[in-house]
This record gives sequence, C-alpha cells and structure tokens, in this order.
Amino acid sequence: MSRKRARKIKLLLFDVDGVLTDGKIWIFPAPAGTASQNPSKEGERSGSRVVSQNFIEAKGFHAHDGASISLARLAGIRTGVITKRNSETVALRARDLKLEHVHQGIQDKLSVFEDIVRQEGIDANQAAFVGDDVIDLPVMRNCGLAIAVANARDEVKREAHYVTPHSGGDGALRDAVEYILKAQGKWEDVVEQYISVRSPRTAGTRKK
Repeated sequence: MSRKRARKIKLLLFDVDGVLTDGKIWIFPAPAGTASQNPSKEGERSGSRVVSQNFIEAKGFHAHDGASISLARLAGIRTGVITKRNSETVALRARDLKLEHVHQGIQDKLSVFEDIVRQEGIDANQAAFVGDDVIDLPVMRNCGLAIAVANARDEVKREAHYVTPHSGGDGALRDAVEYILKAQGKWEDVVEQYISVRSPRTAGTRKK
C-alpha cells in the first residue's frame, strides 16, 4: 500500500531537527564583536547576572541526505523544509541544497503544507512528508505518503506509511528518496544520471 502511495509523489517535504539532524541543537555564545543568530545590543538581566542574547547555533547534516536532494531533483521531485525553529544554519544548508521551499519558524505546519501544495498545482496525495515528532502529525495525516524516521516518537511511527531504516541525521532522508524513486521505477536511471554528470567518463559503463 505504501509503495502505491509512493508512486504518486511529486513533492517531498520534511522537518529539520530530528530528520535532517539527529535532533541535537548546539548553541554557543557568540564571541565578542561577531555576528550571531540573535543579535541584541544589551544582554538580559537574570538576577545579578547578565545573560547574553548573542549566540551561534550549530547543526550537523549528513552528506547522504544532501546527495538525495540531487537525486530527487533529477527525478523531477521538488523538495523543501517546514520547521518550527528559525536557524541561519538551516537557511545556509537549504541554499546549498537549492531547496524549492524553505519555511522556518512555523507553528502550524499543515497550513504551510497546504499553501505549498496549492503553489505546486498538485493534490495533497502527490506530496510526501518526513517527520519525527508529534508537531509533524497534522501534515502526515493529510499528505499522500507519511514517512517517519527511525528515531521518531512512537506516536509518529504508528501513523506513518513508511519508517526509514536510518535515524534522522544519519541518512534518513536518503532512505525516503530511495524508497520513493524505487517505487516509481526511477532509481537506477537516476543514479546513472547522477554519476554521469559528475564522472562523464564512466557514463554507460554500468555492469549488466
């Protein structure tokens, strides 16, 4: 049943923390005189101490997930993130991956999902969403293919059509893309296109 759903997918959207990452959020005080993700001229007083509002947020991304975006693009599948947090790190990664849709600071993910579907001119059953926590359930309940990562909460896994073998931050998005493209019968051709673009001399040399 889930493979039948996967065959219809034209749009793949996903959460960030816990999906593109392992869920850990690293926050460091910004060195004096440097730009940060939360710039303010004065700190916030907490008791007798001054708490700095300047910080740098860091996240770790997996290279396999980055490659999966290129594979999806070759297959004609558009991609994007809908995430609750605001992060310049995510914005940088999204630009690097050339994602078509980037929505940060979103509490109501379903409304944004519906807007994106309308923009794309497709039906909701032609869109997939990859999530890990309960805030993702409204979208997962209304999309065509609901995907949970291996480290997702149990409530999320129970409502997913497919659970990835790998955890978020460890290649889960690559699992999702591979599952969809194999269901659509595009996987092998897309892999060869990907290889030929980067290594033209190897084009057409796949062993039968």
